[in-house]
Amino acid sequence: MSVASFIEKVNQLALAGTPFFFLIDFEKKKPLVYSFEEAAKKNILFDIRGFRNYSLPKPKSNAHQIVPMQRSEERYKTAFDQVQVHLNRGDSYLVNLTFPTPVSFNGNLKDLFHYAQSRYKVLFKDQFVSYSPECFVKIKGNTIYSHPMKGTISTAIPNAEQRVLGNPKEIAEHATIVDLIRNDLSSYASKVRVNRFRYIEQIKVQAESLLQVSSEIEGTLKDDWRASLGNLLCDMLPAGSISGAPKSKTLEIIRSVETDSRGYYTGVYGCFDGQNLDSAVAIRFLEKQENNFFYRSGGGVTSQSSCKEEYQELLDKIYVPTL
Repeated sequence: MSVASFIEKVNQLALAGTPFFFLIDFEKKKPLVYSFEEAAKKNILFDIRGFRNYSLPKPKSNAHQIVPMQRSEERYKTAFDQVQVHLNRGDSYLVNLTFPTPVSFNGNLKDLFHYAQSRYKVLFKDQFVSYSPECFVKIKGNTIYSHPMKGTISTAIPNAEQRVLGNPKEIAEHATIVDLIRNDLSSYASKVRVNRFRYIEQIKVQAESLLQVSSEIEGTLKDDWRASLGNLLCDMLPAGSISGAPKSKTLEIIRSVETDSRGYYTGVYGCFDGQNLDSAVAIRFLEKQENNFFYRSGGGVTSQSSCKEEYQELLDKIYVPTL
């Protein structure tokens, strides 16, 4: 499906009040729109804050381990150094640098999808699972919300919350993304404001917990927003938290330094229930290629970044969320 076809179909369905599921890749080359039943028939399952297109299976007690098999630190450092050249000459203020890590995985993607505990989840056939903690946009009534997530730290680090909230690099990075998304929302919404800035959420994983730093941005849409919902979704992509700023130049940098296209990783997925919309950024992403598994992760790089710390954050994000 082309972007133009995606926009037209989403606008038509939303205006008619017809529920649908959508999935858009990072490069906006393979957008998809399905009814909930069509998605299930194509082995695409989703859970959007408890709104799902499948019956809950019987719970399984076995854990699913995802273990990095091969470190790619040298390759990462090469890309990191290239990003620093761009940052130091002013081409960008913030670049979200991501890499796939080969991992061992002792299960199957469908079982992992059901086992992982996350507010947003999608299983795409036997190709990938995303269990995302990050909201892209949520629309309720005429109000639109976005919850950009920037800043991750393990609770195993002493004084973790104080360290991540007080880190000048993290503060600057988060402020840049909040400002970018405020501008994105302002193309369609009025009265755009930041309700909460840099609040902490805790995510439980198998061995420890992670702290994530988020903000909440709100705006007011026009009464007829459903007639241009497809335009809104595509115009806001890719999400600021997984690209950088300024967006257009930063995307050029990402294409030049990352090893391959991201595909559906760091794209978005969500559903329209006939009245309202909720969606997630496709992060926390395990991908199957033939019989091999790769976990895609990354983080924001600024001129203040440490390569060692950024690579460790990439590894810290390789986890399965649990209760």
